[in-house]
Amino acid sequence: MKVVRNYLYSVGYQILAIIVPLITSYYVSRVLRPEGVGANAFTNSIIQYFVLLANMGIGFYGNREIAYVRDDITKLKKTFLEIQFIKTFMTIVSYVFFLIFMFFYERNRVYMWAQSINLLAVAFDISWFYQGIEDFKKTVLKNSLVKIISTILIFVFIKNASDVTIYIILLAISTLLGNLTLWPGLRKILGNVYIGKLLPWRHFFPMLSMFVPQIAVQIYVQLNRTMLGIMVSEKASGFYQYSDGLVKLVLALVTSAGTVMLPHVANALANGDKDSVDLMMYKSFDFVSAITIPMAFGLAAISHDLAPLYYGKGYEPVGTAMMIESVIVILIGWSNVIGIQYLLPADRVKEYTVSVTLGSIVNIILNIPLIYFLGLNGAMISTICSEVTVTGYQLLAVKRNFYFNKLFKDLWKYLLSAFVMFVTICLLRSILKATWVSLLLEVTTGVVSYLILIILLRTRVISNGKELIRSRGKL
Repeated sequence: MKVVRNYLYSVGYQILAIIVPLITSYYVSRVLRPEGVGANAFTNSIIQYFVLLANMGIGFYGNREIAYVRDDITKLKKTFLEIQFIKTFMTIVSYVFFLIFMFFYERNRVYMWAQSINLLAVAFDISWFYQGIEDFKKTVLKNSLVKIISTILIFVFIKNASDVTIYIILLAISTLLGNLTLWPGLRKILGNVYIGKLLPWRHFFPMLSMFVPQIAVQIYVQLNRTMLGIMVSEKASGFYQYSDGLVKLVLALVTSAGTVMLPHVANALANGDKDSVDLMMYKSFDFVSAITIPMAFGLAAISHDLAPLYYGKGYEPVGTAMMIESVIVILIGWSNVIGIQYLLPADRVKEYTVSVTLGSIVNIILNIPLIYFLGLNGAMISTICSEVTVTGYQLLAVKRNFYFNKLFKDLWKYLLSAFVMFVTICLLRSILKATWVSLLLEVTTGVVSYLILIILLRTRVISNGKELIRSRGKL
């Protein structure tokens, strides 16, 4: 039940972390207009490269290492201090590189200096520690409060198209304050245990092995925005960010499972409980398939109505981009289970690294011609090809560890149910005028039709859900 509880906390925070900018973007997209939104998206894509260097693969690595030693308070404190030392050092190094970059960079300099607050915030991010000890409640509640306050401030201070800098600063400071709120609780957890001599650099090369796949992931996450801003326009970069934001909102339900399961699987592997790990993987893969497939089909069905309704006039290209990008909900869901929930905690970083590196190579190769000829939609197609590569390679990497007929046992049932849902929503769209009420009706009808079908088809996710409810009732 602890895994379920942590999953719900993580889902709640991930959704809030995406919903907050989505709520504000409903307002900001109209105030700052596509030009201002695009300037923020483009400059943020650049600062993320420096954030990546500062993070140095510590998120996944720290999460896993803390999970390994969380039952020994002395090792726990020692490991935390060593990893945090390297993180602080790498943040300083990264900021020095940023200062050198700014010496030569001349475009949107004020925006870039405002974005640099995001880089400073990295040094104070210790969410990986709380994830490692499977204490998601503190992270969620404290960060949630900060994000709610920042949302209020955006509505108060962002009044016209010239407030782009203020908007960037408010978002960045909310990240910094959210990270700072996690520090007061450390003393209670770690206490005054004597730990002896610190050896931080023993973690450096293992971190580096985690850093390589993160570089690859960031290339095809951030590079699309950067290349669109250079090859097409900053507006196109903003359109990409807004499409990606709505898709990532849907994905939050899935990626949260990876954050929660990584320390749990790592701890089980450390204790030699392989059978438990296998069972968790089969159930997790089935659960992810059951929720990502209807999400992808549903998002594709409503995208053309959702984008202009939500963002307003001038953002119509976002609808088509969302429809294309919706496929990655399924692909990232599967790679999250195989890569984040299994390969990383099993210390099979090499296979994970190869998968995301191949994905980034495919992205780079396809981006130039596709963006040149198809613009925004070309970037989305390139993203899909990258995710197909990543997921395909990871599945091949674990073909001797898991039976594919068990992983994909109910796949046809979920696909059939989602397709019927898609057709149902499209029929409603052809009859109803695009309004928020009609959109709500379409989504509700789609969800109900999908649930009815997976119940009638007796899918595993339903039986696993019943088993979970029964087990909770006994507690």
